[in-house]
Amino acid sequence: MSKPLERYQKLVLKESLPKIHRYPFACRELSLILRGAYKKFPKNLQSLIFQDTLTAFRLLPEMQTRNAVLAAHLLLQSAEATLPKQKKNLAVAEYKNAMVAHKRRTKARQEEKVSGSTQLPQDVLVHIFGFLDMQSLASVGLVCWSWNIAASDNHLWETQYTTFFRNSEDDKLIKARKISGRQVEDEEGYTLFWKEAFKRAYLGSSSKKLKSGRGYCRDCNTIVWLDNMKCSNEHRGQNSENQQIKPVSPSQVVEYLLDDSISMVSSSDSDSDSDEGPFSRLWAYRRPFSKSQ
Repeated sequence: MSKPLERYQKLVLKESLPKIHRYPFACRELSLILRGAYKKFPKNLQSLIFQDTLTAFRLLPEMQTRNAVLAAHLLLQSAEATLPKQKKNLAVAEYKNAMVAHKRRTKARQEEKVSGSTQLPQDVLVHIFGFLDMQSLASVGLVCWSWNIAASDNHLWETQYTTFFRNSEDDKLIKARKISGRQVEDEEGYTLFWKEAFKRAYLGSSSKKLKSGRGYCRDCNTIVWLDNMKCSNEHRGQNSENQQIKPVSPSQVVEYLLDDSISMVSSSDSDSDSDEGPFSRLWAYRRPFSKSQ
């Protein structure tokens, strides 16, 4: 059995924090680790977690999304509740400095936008967004109205649906009711666009695990970051379709750190994966469409 320090290092949290699309997930994960396991870890691992917490705050000014700010604030709350006084004071000071810098950079970016910027054509945006994973696609839809329209493209969400729910019961039902490349029918005969079909499947029993961006890879024998439901690590000579991946929730990550095991029961999703997570506004904006669609 590996030691907690080794398991923590395999999570590559420090390496993930500078990546904009993973920053909220990593902060959220660190927050749960602080609350659920920090005091049970040896001193060397406690020190590493504390340093990663400070790193997260220092990187906040580089992040441009509201989700990143919310995740950093959640991490601050966990640090205040868990860390000893001296470390807590350092973390709070680091967070305050980061927020000041973040507000200054946000204001500067807004001023740059006001000065004038050209808008890319919709077909170009759709092509670019086709290279994004689900979390990133949902996020860019919150940037502005034009991006929201492009990020709601039916073909993009049909591709995401196939990626996430391939061979699932939801997928079988959808295929049975598919009426065109643009639309499907639900169980009551109502016409749905692919984004709505994805939403219904995503909000099912496994959605909280999908939101974590994490999965247990049997080939790597550890918890890894997922890119479109595939292990982000390179597997030479293996078809990505054959990867054995099991989505895990943030609370299961803490469980894994503590005892090197993961119980795949749905009850483990209930404690910390509330609707206030990074994608609470995933479906906040609807794509406008005419009757001709």
